[in-house]
Amino acid sequence: MSANLSSRVINIADLREMARRRLPPVVFDYLDGGADGELTLRGNCRAFEEVTFRPRQAIAVGECSLKTSVLNFNLAFPAMLAPVGYSRMMHPRGEVAAAGAAGAAGTGYILSTISGHRLEDVRAASTGPVWYQLYLVGGREVAEAALDRAKMAGFSALVVTIDTPVAGMRERDSRNGMKQLLGSSALAKIPYLHHFLAHPSWLAGFLLDGGVPPLANIVVPNKGPMPLMDVGAALAKAVVTWEDLRWLRESWKGPIVVKGVMIGDDARRAVDEGAVAVVVSNHGGRQLDGVAPSLRALPEIVAAVGSQAEVLMDGGIRRGGDIVKAVCLGARAVLIGRAYAYGLAAAGQPGVTRALEILRDDVERTLRLLGCPSVSALNPSYIEVPRNWNVS
Repeated sequence: MSANLSSRVINIADLREMARRRLPPVVFDYLDGGADGELTLRGNCRAFEEVTFRPRQAIAVGECSLKTSVLNFNLAFPAMLAPVGYSRMMHPRGEVAAAGAAGAAGTGYILSTISGHRLEDVRAASTGPVWYQLYLVGGREVAEAALDRAKMAGFSALVVTIDTPVAGMRERDSRNGMKQLLGSSALAKIPYLHHFLAHPSWLAGFLLDGGVPPLANIVVPNKGPMPLMDVGAALAKAVVTWEDLRWLRESWKGPIVVKGVMIGDDARRAVDEGAVAVVVSNHGGRQLDGVAPSLRALPEIVAAVGSQAEVLMDGGIRRGGDIVKAVCLGARAVLIGRAYAYGLAAAGQPGVTRALEILRDDVERTLRLLGCPSVSALNPSYIEVPRNWNVS
């Protein structure tokens, strides 16, 4: 299938279209959509269009090195797979397939708390670094049990997401009946069932996989894995505060990464509380709508903590040139979410593999066209940023 994908899939937009055709609207729009009017969702992509390249010409670039390191883990190119919740709804192998593709490509994978496969199985699927992303769903006792399992399984870093005091208002989910479809009332589901029947390939895989999976890594004492439908309410009771970072330093002895930072003050506070890296992220435009694009916020965070911690970013990355622009602005690497999730939804692990191939090849081509010999040699002189971004 991967060879077939190589001939049919030229860019990430092709994978998105394949995913749109395969998935029922409720699942595709969960993956594709953002909060409220989706201003930030669109802005994340548009920000990359505003940054232009300044190439060096008449330079023969011989061997071109794409390698970088993040938290002392060597990566084949400067992109890791971001945590994407509900991945098993997109494809039955979900997180296991994504982790396997990441390892084979020489990069890392971050497992969401909101996952359908056991974290032990996900860790075993990858030959690369795997990190665990934490929501405090179920409280500290449940989180501590998951962290103990993650340590034993060999997860190498903890990613703490701080931008979800409540779930954003995702209007597409409301229109598609997400709440009703995940609820217990069979009657409430009836108006939406035709969407599933119109996608027989996805439906067959979903039913053979046992239907809606429980959340295998949120194990509530005396109750077992949390049902998928309980997550929205649980997130509202699971706000992560700076005090939680202090507790986590005691519970997790490995590196801690804070995800969801958009201003310099929060980046400095994260470092003060023990984070060794921060992720500049607006949650892919899925939380507070109207916040700045991640790329535009990146320089402020680099200026605030770039000498003390590694800075990563996510949001809006669809091409290798986007990755290069983020690195030029100070990111050590980027996290890609939708770009690989479209591939997962379209074709499982071969789809993720194809997404990573596209982005890696894009990065190398961009470096050669810039006249730059390596990712490590990238700097702000290779790009031009709009004056109103106020980049120092």
